[in-house]
Amino acid sequence: MSVLSIIACEMLEDELVYVLSKDHDLNQLIVIESRQSFMLVRKLKSRNCQPRILSLDRIPIFLKEANNSLSMNLIRLLLKFPFFKIIPNITGKCKEKNKEKTTVIVNILKLGLHADCDLLKSEIYRNMKEMVEYSDGILIFYGNCGRPLRGLEVEFKDFNCPLYFLEDEKGNIVDDCISVALGGNDNYAEVMQSGNGTGMIYLTPMWASSWKEMRMEPSDTSDFNVSFLKRHYRKVVKISNEISMGSEFDKNVLNYARTYDMSIIEMKGSMEIAMKSYMNARNGICKKDPIQKSS
Repeated sequence: MSVLSIIACEMLEDELVYVLSKDHDLNQLIVIESRQSFMLVRKLKSRNCQPRILSLDRIPIFLKEANNSLSMNLIRLLLKFPFFKIIPNITGKCKEKNKEKTTVIVNILKLGLHADCDLLKSEIYRNMKEMVEYSDGILIFYGNCGRPLRGLEVEFKDFNCPLYFLEDEKGNIVDDCISVALGGNDNYAEVMQSGNGTGMIYLTPMWASSWKEMRMEPSDTSDFNVSFLKRHYRKVVKISNEISMGSEFDKNVLNYARTYDMSIIEMKGSMEIAMKSYMNARNGICKKDPIQKSS
């Protein structure tokens, strides 16, 4: 059984729900229990995904038990047929069969970490070290906000676990969650240039539903400084996606625009970066023999 672990930004919740709900070949989906995982689980269930919720410290035990149970059940089933009783090393063959199945484990981190690049990097790294024990690959479901992902692969090389990132068509890590939503760094740059110097704020459904909460967090950034935003920004770019659309998104964007005296322009988002990056990680761990982890 292969295990793909995903360490994700809560701001990319919609993209994560989309890609997981499209993967119909998963053996099992596990979400790490936390305060910020509540809405993720709710959205997954609304799209007919039924994840198992476990605390981070329970994962190694659960995976070991699940793997042992799967192997024994398969052996019992095959041994009911006389042909299989004469095949030597059937246990090894069953274990090889189990390797073809994939379990995805999602660990979603709280909003606002991007305001402190050192804190963001340390939190990602800390969770990577906790999950590497049972992972055959780790997908970092984050944009490169302030370059915190730089150097992660070098620092993590001794763990013998490949890392995957949200990358654009050129193989570059996307700049941030807005770049993910717009389909890549080049598209993001093109949209910014289209403003002809007009300051624009970009709101995805997650940003639109979270900005009031984010404003209450202690931060040295000018993201929610009223006088600064009113002075330098004139438009809100409303980026819809395939998960969160409708009246709530409309209301949240309108509320933001009125608070900061901005006009609204609308734009359709893309799930392409999220989907391609997820499938690259998923296929990557399936093409290699799962790493033997210590029990």
